Amino acid sequence: MDNTKALTVQDVADILKIAKNTVYELVKRGELNSYKVGRKVRFTLKDVESYIENSKKIQNPGRKENTALSDLYTDTFGGLAKVPASNEFIVCGQDLMLDILTSYMGKYCKNISALRAYIGSYSSLVALYNGYIQAATTHLWDGDTGQYNVPFVRRLLPGIPAVIIHLTCRTQGFYVAKGNPKDINSWEDLKRRDITVINREKGAGSRVLLDEHLRLMGIYGSSLNGYDNETQSHLTVASTISRGAADIGVGIEKIASQVEGIDFIPLQKERYELVIKKEIFDTPVVQSILKILRSDEFKSEFKDIGGYDISEMGEIIALT
Repeated sequence: MDNTKALTVQDVADILKIAKNTVYELVKRGELNSYKVGRKVRFTLKDVESYIENSKKIQNPGRKENTALSDLYTDTFGGLAKVPASNEFIVCGQDLMLDILTSYMGKYCKNISALRAYIGSYSSLVALYNGYIQAATTHLWDGDTGQYNVPFVRRLLPGIPAVIIHLTCRTQGFYVAKGNPKDINSWEDLKRRDITVINREKGAGSRVLLDEHLRLMGIYGSSLNGYDNETQSHLTVASTISRGAADIGVGIEKIASQVEGIDFIPLQKERYELVIKKEIFDTPVVQSILKILRSDEFKSEFKDIGGYDISEMGEIIALT
């Protein structure tokens, strides 16, 4: 996709999975670059990618400044490494659905600062285990059981009872060049030597999905062309393929419709879920989160966006 092509407010809302009013608010706060054609606000893909990269910080809707992960909250493994204050509640994960959730928490959770940490599923669960956050989000697929999240929660939170709350389902698959010139259709095609991949960062749900399928096929990741080329978002994976720098990448379906020059090969439905420790389940803030997730007001934020199956949102999936 041409990084200079004009995107409308609705285009950006669709890419970021937020309401149009939120896009205008981001522009007003100076967080999202834009320009005007007459009275119309327009954006470039580069503007949107820059916003996503710059958003990978601990964010507090009630504060004027953001605290960078690298400053206070990262350890040598790139995860969180600071116990939150008693009035802070950190929700960890990369989907922009969580930006909307913490915004609602700012309105309905009294005396609590709702914070966001933008790190992948695996590192989120490790941070939860270490007590650096109160809520992790995950979409990790276990190839041995064919199950999402529960096996990883049990492994990464050993001896800690946890509650898994469903957020949404999304479709994962391959991004390929328009017209699929290399005829890529299944995981088996990764065995081919004429294919170059663009990968997600270690610990991301899409990266784990790829690695699990490689493991089941008896393939080492190091044997794939481009396996070590990592990026931090679905959008960047798709745009990399669009400009011809790679042949294939794993990502969610919705982004494919926002980037020109690529097609999407659907492979499997994934479950994106919220994990908290059982010992805080009955606290006012967690009960408020449940009410928010189950409310018509919150669900209406996603009805016109697409890419989300919210039919089970707010349901308790498992107690581990």
